Amino acid sequence: MISKTLFLTYFYLFIYILLSSGVILYNKWVLSPKYFNFPLPITLTMIHMGFSGAVAFLLVRVFKVVSPVKMSFEIYATCVIPISAFFASSLWFGNTAYLHISVAFIQMLKALMPVATFLVAVLCGIDKARCDVFFNMLLVSVGVVVSSYGEIHFNIVGTLYQVTGIFAEAFRLVLTQVLLQKKGLSLNPITSLYYIAPCSFVFLFVPWYLLEKPMIEVSQIQFNFWIFFSNALCALALNFSIFLVIGRTGAVTIRVAGVLKDWILIALSTVIFPESTITGLNIIGYGIALCGVVMYNYIKVRDVRASQLTAESIPDRITKDWKLEKKSSDIYVPDNAGNNEGIGGGNGSASDTNIDVETPLISSSRLSHIGRTQLTSHATGK
Repeated sequence: MISKTLFLTYFYLFIYILLSSGVILYNKWVLSPKYFNFPLPITLTMIHMGFSGAVAFLLVRVFKVVSPVKMSFEIYATCVIPISAFFASSLWFGNTAYLHISVAFIQMLKALMPVATFLVAVLCGIDKARCDVFFNMLLVSVGVVVSSYGEIHFNIVGTLYQVTGIFAEAFRLVLTQVLLQKKGLSLNPITSLYYIAPCSFVFLFVPWYLLEKPMIEVSQIQFNFWIFFSNALCALALNFSIFLVIGRTGAVTIRVAGVLKDWILIALSTVIFPESTITGLNIIGYGIALCGVVMYNYIKVRDVRASQLTAESIPDRITKDWKLEKKSSDIYVPDNAGNNEGIGGGNGSASDTNIDVETPLISSSRLSHIGRTQLTSHATGK
């Protein structure tokens, strides 16, 4: 018989994969001119940000589910605002890519997420360039190039939007480590939405006013309340499913689940959207990229275990102080955290992440997947 704990773990993983795939396919269906035909990605993202901010406000200020974080204006201006700017950019560019390229190809391009985050981390001086990691990043890049070459409906504009969104997400992750963790600020999924979603909404307003507001005024854009409400609700549910998964699984488990989700999503997208054609060269290139990602994940898990062994050799008092310091530096530490991905020990880099950049609501439960944590995405890297 399967124990209740094990059953719940697999159930949460199933819900995470289901919601993550569903949100991606839902966004594509809403934005695609061939289906619902709402070709306004900034507007859609602003709807999600407004909805998530409103829900977070109710939970924090009205129902008082969690308490707001004590945050000075200096911390908000130097930490939350720049992080929100890159957050808004990653969502804007990632969602815009749906107008030009297929879901399957977007998933293949997302294999570049570790490469982008590693490069940004090295550039910012919070990670070191290593030959073994560089080889893995090169392998991933070659695989993505091969996959792109095999794409039948290759679109340079959509590809540039997606890659730009990936690098914007990488900067967000690195800034989170450099700024928020340095301040010792702790945000859970609700408070992260409370602070970051409204700020992201404001950043999105400027490009929306310049690019999409004129389109809305001159064209017949259909707006269905229930479609947009359910879309935003699914995205919010995805965030909380990530919260549950983080509390019950380890880094290796979530990475395997992320790879499984990507393959399922690629297969589903070809069925739901017949124009998404996959070629043999697509599969070969994506397979090469995944080999690089798997090797990279192995190196990170090995580094984490080595760091844990090093920590165990420190005297009890020093070890206790180190754990307390680490806990204060984590952005999200669930109460039921045991062997989970959000708070594991070790000295992983900011590139140790695999984010679903396409999902419109990415709370700081995902921000915790960097720095000295164990988790990668879902990747993600929406």
